[in-house]
Amino acid sequence: MTQKYFGTDGIRGTVGQAPITPDFVLRLAHAVGRVLKRTEERPMVLIGKDTRISGYMLESALESGFNSAGVDVLLLGPLPTPGVAYLTRAQRASLGVVISASHNAYPDNGIKFFNAQGSKLPDAWELAVEAALDEAPVWVDSASLGKTRRLDDAAGRYIEFCKSTFPHDLTLKGLKIVVDAAHGAAYHIAPKVFHELGAEVIAIGCAPDGLNINHEVGATHPDALVRAVRANHADYGIALDGDADRLQMVDAAGRLYNGDELLYLMVCDRMGRDEHVPGVVGTLMTNMAVELALHARGVKLERAKVGDRHVLEALARHRWVLGGEGSGHLLVLDKHTTGDGLVSALQVLQYCVRSGQSLAHLLADLTLFPQVLLNVRLRPGQDWKGNARLAQTIQKIEADLGQAGRVLIRPSGTEPLLRIMVEARDAAVASDCAERLAEAARAD
Repeated sequence: MTQKYFGTDGIRGTVGQAPITPDFVLRLAHAVGRVLKRTEERPMVLIGKDTRISGYMLESALESGFNSAGVDVLLLGPLPTPGVAYLTRAQRASLGVVISASHNAYPDNGIKFFNAQGSKLPDAWELAVEAALDEAPVWVDSASLGKTRRLDDAAGRYIEFCKSTFPHDLTLKGLKIVVDAAHGAAYHIAPKVFHELGAEVIAIGCAPDGLNINHEVGATHPDALVRAVRANHADYGIALDGDADRLQMVDAAGRLYNGDELLYLMVCDRMGRDEHVPGVVGTLMTNMAVELALHARGVKLERAKVGDRHVLEALARHRWVLGGEGSGHLLVLDKHTTGDGLVSALQVLQYCVRSGQSLAHLLADLTLFPQVLLNVRLRPGQDWKGNARLAQTIQKIEADLGQAGRVLIRPSGTEPLLRIMVEARDAAVASDCAERLAEAARAD
């Protein structure tokens, strides 16, 4: 069975359009509450949110839906997604709920869930909730209604958790760091984490107004961070996205480092401390240069489908702890159960501080391959897999590239497009190969 409402990361859409409407969200919470009560007499759920103006409305709808099913609610207010995951576990709650559309602009919003351990829930649970949505509501009587309260100092508790993942024998004193919270959920948290660890902090993207989340700031718009690092002569820049589970970093020269490079740095840090790293999980889009560099160090890279959920599943299968995506979703599972931009930044900074070296120096042996991405629009019913010319072109290009490049062709999950990606050591070669593949795809 496939889910009707749940996507790869909860339920997401434009506010005011199905399913992100207050009536549906109330029904959703009621259905989730009924599923929870099959195994618990008195469940308690936590609700956190980012800074979108629609968060107020959706929070109220969730609260009412849970209470109507006899579920207690603990409100956290604005808090990063990984902060909700942490507090769900720390508070021994039945479920954590996040109101956020992550890196999307403010007109969108979404609902995602964590289990009692602070991990993402399986497809079977989502299907059970969707089945409950199709049933008539069963309102509990007044004596059985759930109650709601607010957790005092949720932000402070999460700040202490983030700091606890940084070695106690190290400090950030002497470092000037620009922190960009994308006007999102970490606006009141990220600057304090780095300041309390000793850094001089310059905050940008920390003035949310309900409408400016991710607008020309944050991990998806890092130009603002690059400019601020240069203007303030800072040592590092740290950019999060709207719900703070994504990270990009900048060095003193204004050079931007993506998730692939930061993942490789975390592997090098651990190996430099004589920790065994049997393997890491990337995605189909992870840069081939990272794979080759890891292989040279004796570390296997497994590629999962795009999406941190798939990375998590592969890590769990192998019992590995490090994984991530070039977009900046990084997983450090011996520090947290989910991707956390702040925790990941601290993992990278501890390497820089301990070694006394810059990001550029630590990554001197890694040069990312140029990636060329092209989209080819598909006609209705077009069978691109049956395109003999495309298959022959793929085979020829892969043979020519050998170990010096890679081809990835996959259909879009949301549009009638065929996505073509070619990596090669030489940018001109990558571009030429991608154009040849696009031409073959269109010829069908």
